[in-house]
Amino acid sequence: MSEHVIELRSATKAYGKQTVLHGVDLKVRRGEFLTLLGPSGCGKTTILRLLAGFESPTTGTVLLDGQDVTALPPEDRGVNTVFQSYALFPHMTVYDNVAFGPRIKGVGGSELDTRVMEALKTVKLDGFAQRKPAQLSGGQQQRVAIARALVNRPLVLLLDESLSALDYKLRKAMQIELKQLQRQLGITFVFVTHDQEEALSMSDRVVVMNAGNIQQIGTPREVYEQPENLFVAKFVGEINTLTGTVCAVHGDGSYDIDLFGHVIDLRARRSFAVGAEVSVLIRPEDLRIWREGEGTVEDLADLFPGTVEEVIYKGTTVDLIVRLTETRELLSTTQFFNEDDASGSLLDYRIGEPVHVDWVHGWEVILPHE
Repeated sequence: MSEHVIELRSATKAYGKQTVLHGVDLKVRRGEFLTLLGPSGCGKTTILRLLAGFESPTTGTVLLDGQDVTALPPEDRGVNTVFQSYALFPHMTVYDNVAFGPRIKGVGGSELDTRVMEALKTVKLDGFAQRKPAQLSGGQQQRVAIARALVNRPLVLLLDESLSALDYKLRKAMQIELKQLQRQLGITFVFVTHDQEEALSMSDRVVVMNAGNIQQIGTPREVYEQPENLFVAKFVGEINTLTGTVCAVHGDGSYDIDLFGHVIDLRARRSFAVGAEVSVLIRPEDLRIWREGEGTVEDLADLFPGTVEEVIYKGTTVDLIVRLTETRELLSTTQFFNEDDASGSLLDYRIGEPVHVDWVHGWEVILPHE
């Protein structure tokens, strides 16, 4: 049995003169929760349609469980899709919606009833079998759509923006339920979203896409903490970007980097030559803000002076926008983590207040400047 249940080999897709996928290679592991993440029009839904059989690649191959299924119709692939709109039949009961697929395939009698009720029990809707979709909440309708896909016992379940129609709290709850369901069933899930937080919180691996190309594949932590290029860094979460120049190379993998007058010794996973322009990337939560009077004179010599531009209260965190120069702004996110912070000291920052900024060296990512 192959480790990979799905494989795309050099898959391209063109509509007339417009190419929306450019030679994509992708392997999906058996039993994993894989998310395709990217902005609208990046090609993630096109990949889903190629896997489902709703579209055929212009060039390339689709393999399912080691078999070439490029020319197979959707009903012969062992793959089911949950759409953004759920696509439930409004005139049918929940039971009949879930039973629709097996009935088409000739399943009936006690076997049909057993399979339908097992699917509804899996999504915790076995007490709602005789209701119509209009009598259900958005989250319940979404679970009916999942049950309708699961009743066919698919090898792979494809989910196309299937949580986007839900309100914020329900969406958060369904993210947890969906991940727990996937773990319980052991079925491979391929999930499409443009929501970075959703992708990070649910996935075993994330595929970040842009303009028909895969930019990076990795665990949520790898994608967030070690982005491979500036697009991934900027698309997945907030990030601060400082442009600098390498002014010295040391043998231990560290570099002296000039960041608008401040020369800082930093380490990088990549190799750079003296004179190379680089981007130093720092997540907002990794920035440290120092007020006037905090720290020693020696400490302040290594910090970047700035001015508070904005204070944004978010309940559990406070965001500060700090202007370093006329053209450079940094975003800092600070959590309330002790009694002083809980009393509101973080909210005492004044717009226009002078501060100093630094970060824990080693937490930054250094990439070639684009």
